Amino acid sequence: MGSHKASSSRFFINVFIGICFVWQSFALEIDKNPNAQLFVNASEAAGRPIPETLFGITFEEINHAGAGGLWAELLSNRGFEAGGQNTPSNIDPWSIIGDESLLILSTDRSSCFERNTVALRMDVLCDNQGTNACPAGGVGVYNPGFWGMNIEKGKTYKVVFYVRSSTSINLSLALAGSNGMPLLASANISASDSDVSSWTKMEVLLEASETNHNSRLQLTTTQKGVIWFDQFSAMPLDTHMGHGFRNDLFQMLAEIKPQFLRFPGGSFVEGEWLTNAFRWKETVGPWEERPGHFNDVWKYWTDDGLGYFEFLQLAEDLGALPVWVFNGGFSHNDQVETISVPPFVKETLDGIEFARGDPDSTWGSVRAAMGHPEPFDLRYVAVGNQDCGKKNYRGNYLKFYEAIKDAYLNMQIISNCDGSSGQLDHPADLYDFHVYTSASNMFSMAHKFDQVSRSGPKAFVSEYSVTGKDAGKGSLLAALAEAAFLLGLEKNSDAVAMASYAPLLVNENDRRATPDTIVFNSSQLYGTPSYWMQTLFTESSGATLLNTTLKSTSTLLVTSAILWKDSANEKNYIRIKAVNFGNSSINLNISVGGFDTNSIQLSGSSKTVLTSGKLMDENSFQQPKKVAPKQIPLKSAGKDMQVTLYQYSFTSFDLLEEYTGSAHLQDPSTKRGLKLKTNDNISDS
Repeated sequence: MGSHKASSSRFFINVFIGICFVWQSFALEIDKNPNAQLFVNASEAAGRPIPETLFGITFEEINHAGAGGLWAELLSNRGFEAGGQNTPSNIDPWSIIGDESLLILSTDRSSCFERNTVALRMDVLCDNQGTNACPAGGVGVYNPGFWGMNIEKGKTYKVVFYVRSSTSINLSLALAGSNGMPLLASANISASDSDVSSWTKMEVLLEASETNHNSRLQLTTTQKGVIWFDQFSAMPLDTHMGHGFRNDLFQMLAEIKPQFLRFPGGSFVEGEWLTNAFRWKETVGPWEERPGHFNDVWKYWTDDGLGYFEFLQLAEDLGALPVWVFNGGFSHNDQVETISVPPFVKETLDGIEFARGDPDSTWGSVRAAMGHPEPFDLRYVAVGNQDCGKKNYRGNYLKFYEAIKDAYLNMQIISNCDGSSGQLDHPADLYDFHVYTSASNMFSMAHKFDQVSRSGPKAFVSEYSVTGKDAGKGSLLAALAEAAFLLGLEKNSDAVAMASYAPLLVNENDRRATPDTIVFNSSQLYGTPSYWMQTLFTESSGATLLNTTLKSTSTLLVTSAILWKDSANEKNYIRIKAVNFGNSSINLNISVGGFDTNSIQLSGSSKTVLTSGKLMDENSFQQPKKVAPKQIPLKSAGKDMQVTLYQYSFTSFDLLEEYTGSAHLQDPSTKRGLKLKTNDNISDS
């Protein structure tokens, strides 16, 4: 290691090189305050409908997004199955409480659950009295959940577990701090030997008397004997609609107003090996019967409490259309020959029946038994994830395509193969397109679909984000480049049907992939700049794209305009969006035509700006909205406006239409208006 002085010198050299890189990459023009003119034709007749499905979200079980995240289950490895079927000994993160010489923990295959045979055996060697008395607090086990449980005062938690013993039991169940104190909630559980001679389900409600963001669940005893435990669960009662979703994370997803939910991934669908791929049939039915599986791509166990049914329920709760990505017979390292793929096809058809079938159908009845007799609105399925280049993809794909279309003619089927560069050699309703790249490349891709054929399948840009040094853990720079890309998708929405950012969620304790849309831990969360960028597109799906003409001396300006309706106040708006990707402010003259000159209302029009003091600024738990949109009234609203676009900024202008006798606008959308707090620090200009 070099000296401190040498390290400091290298630091300043690196900073200088970084500044030069940013200048070369993103400040190509040297004119101060370049000028631009934007002409907007507000005539709806001259516009084009944007697909209702244009912007949505992709969920993948990565970064502990579901297990330890959106799925509100507090316990990790709740059924002691994390070692897998061949290694029934991994009980992590369960740990011993008390003197290890007084307690023996082991696992065996004595469970009453057919698909979850592993149970925890606890041999208690001490007793409640005599020379071999247990310590005052007893001995037992605890589970810290996913990097500590968030327990909140006044909230109630439902704890479920199964127990068996040849003798009577006297247990203390508690929620406690990370070292066992303080006790936040507790209950005593006693049962005679006859009551627990066979597997018995215990349910306890615990109301927390204090708040502790780093808690654990513990079970102790002072009574000698052998006790078996299996299938624990600890869930807060206040999950979203009682459906098991963590409320604060659900609300942040809802604020994006996604029109579709793509699930369950991503590479999670494939697995490194097929034996660890997501198989939907193993994730439905009673949670106690779900075997779980090792997520070998992202290297952690999931109990599959967040399974196929829950994903469909999540989509419904969000008001989004489900997009199911199923396994087409591929993993990262092995694949099924086309001649052997029929069982996979049958499994997929069964999965569609589970979602769409009548409640008296074979798999529809399983869904109904889980509490949802009505079919889910499944219209889209994708044959695998990023599998196009694999030897058997085309052959396997055609087997799925033919079987699904034969049974469900209107099902929209998505191919993994990129159709943006040329015609596909197989039938498809949509084709999948993924892009992870630098900020400069992402910005240039605003024009990616300008020349794409308008005949044939449309694009589904199911995964996009700026990555690498430009992104950090979620930077303003990344968000601006992505905003420009989305403006390009919006303008090419006759060739692009759907788009979603990825990854969606990251637990700060397990950053397998970064950046992400939402960052969280057990008790906190915040949106990255890319999250807030997406909120400025919430009204685009189902709106009307307006014809625009941009004349500019800057090559780093991208614009778009739409008509949308705020269903909350039944008012129509013209939204003009602009990304200034340069290091100089831009003077933009906006001229709006195609309607009566008095049809823009000054009161009610607004401007929203996403920018920050530094290009690489990020949000954090301490500053969750350091980079977030700020909205103010637009004092200059009118047919002709002169506005300033700040350097490195994304600006949205909402012009409220004032109805006149000849008002021309129809209802371009049923979306609600964007509601952001006013910040008077950004002046209108």
